[in-house]
Amino acid sequence: MGQRTVLVTAHTGKQTALRSARLVAERLTAAGIAVRTLATEFSSPGAEAVPASAEAAEGAELVIVLGGDGALLRAAELSRPAGVPLIGVNHGHVGFLAEAEPDGLADTVDRLAERQYVVEERMTIDVTVRGNGSVVASTWALNEATVEKAARERMVEVIIEIDGRPLSRWGCDGVVCSTPTGSTAYAFSAGGPVVWPEVEALLVVPISAHALFAPPMVVSPASVLAVELIVASETSGAVMWCDGRRKVDLPPGARVEVRRGALPVLLARLEAPEARGSGFTDRLVAKFGLPVAGWRGRT
Repeated sequence: MGQRTVLVTAHTGKQTALRSARLVAERLTAAGIAVRTLATEFSSPGAEAVPASAEAAEGAELVIVLGGDGALLRAAELSRPAGVPLIGVNHGHVGFLAEAEPDGLADTVDRLAERQYVVEERMTIDVTVRGNGSVVASTWALNEATVEKAARERMVEVIIEIDGRPLSRWGCDGVVCSTPTGSTAYAFSAGGPVVWPEVEALLVVPISAHALFAPPMVVSPASVLAVELIVASETSGAVMWCDGRRKVDLPPGARVEVRRGALPVLLARLEAPEARGSGFTDRLVAKFGLPVAGWRGRT
């Protein structure tokens, strides 16, 4: 077997994340594991600084991300095409995608060095934007694709389509098309349901819709969702965001199609495989501070 390699990335706007990243790199190097860092972020003795390109994660065993969910979503752009698992150490606010917290950093690194982790697939979505019959943009998302109004004072008028059939017309602030992973992100803030990550589904969640029928909906992962902008409406334009990172300005009458992604994102977890469901439950309780006092469990 060749030498193990790990890519370490960090949120450059957080000094605590950069300090943690250097500690991770040094501890991995001491364990005999080759370390890569992104040249635009930080350097570490003995580590190889590489460009922040599509090849950065190629051949690596893991990508370790020091930061919040935004940093992990950015790192997913490198890890997904390479088929390399991500693991996050939370230096953000909620950090729902992160597996570990900074106060257990040394133990986390040691467990990763000893291969005490499991890998799970997270469903993604592929997104196609069409205008005047031609493809305007093609992209993807781990959490969600949102079609939103471009101007604060105007709503956007859309027709929702499921599997080639029209469902309803909404005047709204926007529409969130989400994965189960994204159900605790923007879709949650818009009133959508929490979906356990092992459930395969697509979510459609309207944002402040002016309509009698505008519930959050959960559909088959094999379905194709479409959001069409009404051409004749007097809206002042719309934009699409994927994971809050990739923006597409939508032309009048644009059609946004969302389907299950061809490539998943791989996440590394320190928990045992049999604890996957309970691990997500525990994460919900911890991240949202849910009251569980009085629970007796099994008798």
